[in-house]
Amino acid sequence: MYDIKWIRENAEIFDRGRVRRGLEPLSTQLLAFDDARRAAIGELQRAQERRNAASKEIGAAMKAGDAARAEALKAEVATIKENWPALEETERYAIAELDAALAAIPNTPLEEVPDGADEHDNVEVARWGEPRVFDFTPKEHFEIGEGLGLMDFETAAKISGARFVVNKGGLARLERALAQFMLDLHTNEHGYMEVSPPLLVRDDAMFGTAQLPKFREDQFLATNELFVSEAFNQAVDEFDKGTLPEDRDVQTRTGQLMQGKNYWLIPTAEVPLTNLVRESILDEAQLPMRMTAGTYCFRAEAGAAGKDTRGMIRQHQFYKVELVSITTPEDSLEEHERMTGCAEKVLQLLELPYRKVVLCTGDMGFASQKTYDLEVWLPGQEKYREISSCSVCGDFQARRMNARYRPADGKPRFVHTLNGSGVAVGRTMVAVLENYQQADGSVDVPRVLRPYMGGLTRIPS
Repeated sequence: MYDIKWIRENAEIFDRGRVRRGLEPLSTQLLAFDDARRAAIGELQRAQERRNAASKEIGAAMKAGDAARAEALKAEVATIKENWPALEETERYAIAELDAALAAIPNTPLEEVPDGADEHDNVEVARWGEPRVFDFTPKEHFEIGEGLGLMDFETAAKISGARFVVNKGGLARLERALAQFMLDLHTNEHGYMEVSPPLLVRDDAMFGTAQLPKFREDQFLATNELFVSEAFNQAVDEFDKGTLPEDRDVQTRTGQLMQGKNYWLIPTAEVPLTNLVRESILDEAQLPMRMTAGTYCFRAEAGAAGKDTRGMIRQHQFYKVELVSITTPEDSLEEHERMTGCAEKVLQLLELPYRKVVLCTGDMGFASQKTYDLEVWLPGQEKYREISSCSVCGDFQARRMNARYRPADGKPRFVHTLNGSGVAVGRTMVAVLENYQQADGSVDVPRVLRPYMGGLTRIPS
């Protein structure tokens, strides 16, 4: 989320960043909202000051025996009191109008991020490993899993519907082994602290990492009643389209930004891990703070209709090992390179060919300043597919969470936040099945995983 003062002082930079994302300039409109907010606050303050002063003057007039003046002052105070609710409403409206607009604005990409409209404009920066040459036609992961009798989509659909799977036997153990291997690597070698966070979080936590309100349709709500202000959601949608709601009351009610009464299933452990520092002031000596967690994640995939409908690539429930770093502003870019390297190490030890791409401005996430994607080679599809995204967010999330640290000069500053997949366990299992498949339908177990599989070297057909 942006500081309106920064936008006022850097309007040209702000608008250029929006244009690079394919959006219209917005600084003029935002500053008009801020002017209205300032004016409303000033009017309320002046009314308060005048009411206090007039109240004192009434006593002085009465003491001096000036009854006429005392009555006139009393009438003035009565008028101020009568107008007070309208002044407060104007102030609430102006604040809510600006809040709704700011909540709908994505982060500004760093200058080094390549311009582009979509995934076709992403830039490959590195490639590791050579795809295996098969002496038979490789299958896709769901064909392999179903052939083993250990991957059951049909039964999962009876239980939960589409985009779920039941893994059994060797595949269930393989999934567990992958997660344990990743967590051991990140904690023992990369210095991350393992955390076991809640899988249910409240509105303000989802708002803090920018899943709400803009991406609410991609989330699973776990409560029976919807307490999030629909007025706010409507206002965000309108601002996102570059228009304003005609109904003033819609804007007025957006002051109820987040009620904090909902529980949401986490779409990624980024949400609880990053929010561990919300509403706090850390000591600089505590930074960088590096955390990892292996959790189930839940996504509605509302915008993925028709995409990857078969298999485990895009599911409503999946397991992922997440990496989160909290740093000073000076260290965040270096930490981004480090975090991405930690995710790459997972794929290298598993001997899975992959490529590293930097996302263009049109494909990067809402909260990101810069993102690297790692794409693993899937021989069954004969293409590279995303398996990890590592993003640096600057102070964008920190402002939404009010997460700060105290540097040497003693004046609190906002931290910088980073997050990345270290990596997606389900997609890694997909890659293992396809890259390690054998002609007879069996699957070799990568060497690094064999200790986690009780010494098993192959999942037999």
